[in-house]
Amino acid sequence: MSEPDPVAILVVEDDENLRVGLEDNLVDEGYAVRAAASLAAAEALLTERRFDLAILDLMLPDGDGYELCRRLRARGLTLPVLMLTARTLEQDVVQGFDAGADDYLAKPYRLRELLARVRALLRRRAAPEPAAPEAPLGFAGFELDPVARLCRGPGGARVELTRTEFDLLACLVRHRGRALRREELLAEAWEVVVEPRTVDNFVSSLRRKLGWDERSPFRIAAVRGIGYRLEVDEPK
Repeated sequence: MSEPDPVAILVVEDDENLRVGLEDNLVDEGYAVRAAASLAAAEALLTERRFDLAILDLMLPDGDGYELCRRLRARGLTLPVLMLTARTLEQDVVQGFDAGADDYLAKPYRLRELLARVRALLRRRAAPEPAAPEAPLGFAGFELDPVARLCRGPGGARVELTRTEFDLLACLVRHRGRALRREELLAEAWEVVVEPRTVDNFVSSLRRKLGWDERSPFRIAAVRGIGYRLEVDEPK
């Protein structure tokens, strides 16, 4: 019986020392790695072969990781994307998730943590589908289809959510009215070890994508010292 092909990882990093070091460590872990120092070089590699995961630096000489991630998603590529960057302001993190990133790691990073996140993202990608399809979830005119992984708003308009945003929203909908600890949300929507603040960033992104304002019939309410609760107004 032939051996399975090794997991293919694309590394996009313009700093040569970081790029070579990361490539060597991933190869030592048994991954097949191709590396690029620019957006153009990454695009060329993506036309040559299929990758199972991409690790993207944010700042590149001819563009940025946001743009590359958006291009991947626009082409229908669903491979997990881990962004590496020294830019860790909330708006930078949210922009990365909006572009379609699955995880975000700040520089300087610890190698063991990065490798653990890579393994977790790959496990999540390879996880089998549930034996019994889950019924659609609804709230305040929105509908989530867990099988198709689609979210539609009132009137049927599609709401573009990243994989983690979808999982987070689905968790809140399943447990509407209940205050969920950040640890519970992390356990259900993430398989990687992230900072608790990451939940806050995702909630901010969800509110914006769902078009929430003070007149909306729902709220993703912050529960002080605990986490978040989805509140839905009952029709009058």
